Amino acid sequence: MTIKLYCFGESGNSYKAALALELSGLDWEPVFVDFFNGATRSADYLEQVNNMGEVPVLVDDDLRLSQSGAIQQYISDKSGKFAGSDADKYEVLRWVLWDNHKLSSQAGMTRFLMNFLPEDKRPQEVIGFMQGRLKGAYTTLNAHLEGRDWIVGGGLTNADISCCGYLLYPEPFGFDRAEWPNIDRWLKNIEQLDGWKHPYDLMPGNPSDRA
Repeated sequence: MTIKLYCFGESGNSYKAALALELSGLDWEPVFVDFFNGATRSADYLEQVNNMGEVPVLVDDDLRLSQSGAIQQYISDKSGKFAGSDADKYEVLRWVLWDNHKLSSQAGMTRFLMNFLPEDKRPQEVIGFMQGRLKGAYTTLNAHLEGRDWIVGGGLTNADISCCGYLLYPEPFGFDRAEWPNIDRWLKNIEQLDGWKHPYDLMPGNPSDRA
């Protein structure tokens, strides 16, 4: 049975799950969620897809799973890829959790505030505060990647897939790859993987659709 991933192109958390599926070789297809028109708040979505109103959601036979980190682990269990070696599995998990709390959560909100709200509704003080927190996260990741091609071990793991989730989007949110050479080099490694796709090529939904 084909795995279904409820997602939309602008969602970095969806991208983590979609990229893992695409690179794993598993049979999957995206199901568009019209997030910007309130789809995740609808009664149908809450009752039939995810009672937390979340995206992404993976459906595989009777399994229905939300939260990108949990979805990534399921993909690893099913495909045998991206979990890292037995010795590294907790280090991979540590970086996935770090990303979820320190990087993607901050980047996703900052990008939303700067690009998907009307300009007169953008809270500049909040944006500035969030960008300051993000600078600390970039500093941590850039330092860790010194002399490394990948975050954990010698190849792509869920740590990389998770941490790159928002950093490959074109919309400005205060992240300039050129200012972080180790992060830039690492992102290029990901972009050069066989089967890699940009989020707007991998999932339905694009800001231009609403222009």
